[in-house]
Amino acid sequence: MLPRVHVITDLPHTPPEMIDEIVSAGADAVQVRAKHLTDRELYELAQDVVRTVGARAKVIVNDRLDIALAVGADGVHLGLDDLPVARARRLAPAGFLIGGTCRNVQHARQAYADGADYVGVGPIYPSTTKTGLPEPLGFDALSAISEIIPAIAISGITAERVPEVMAAGAHGVAVIAAVSRASDPPRAARDVVAAVRAATPAPSIR
Repeated sequence: MLPRVHVITDLPHTPPEMIDEIVSAGADAVQVRAKHLTDRELYELAQDVVRTVGARAKVIVNDRLDIALAVGADGVHLGLDDLPVARARRLAPAGFLIGGTCRNVQHARQAYADGADYVGVGPIYPSTTKTGLPEPLGFDALSAISEIIPAIAISGITAERVPEVMAAGAHGVAVIAAVSRASDPPRAARDVVAAVRAATPAPSIR
């Protein structure tokens, strides 16, 4: 099952002990992102997250396929300037999740053709944690992309915004500040998880 609630690490706000509580609150994926760390530091962080999370949620390492494979993570998320998805797919073992960053329908089609399992689509709303992003894409773009490949909406996502994002066709959401910088991160994670579950159609019975 492709995860629907991706919590992205936001050091120093999400140390491993906080990640444990967030996963216990129902988040089914943790994306390890820490662009300011050295390779060794990122390896050690990702290793700690894998040990902390265990089999309760998927661990996805941003940008770095080598680190993801070295620590036994479940997947990697690749940005537009990272290793191409097609090359990562050839290097990765069977069942390894690969996500790509997507800003438009053309990116979505390429990611699908290259073997991505999902795409992170954004910014959906203005980001509070990342600079240099384009203007918000809008729900029409999210809907169009969602028809091509499962879309994880990112940027400015809160529990209150989940219903409209899911209604636009998103498979799930990725959150950073809404959880890691909340006064009570585990409770914030539970709120996001509950909102996603409430907005997820029940499987059809045949």
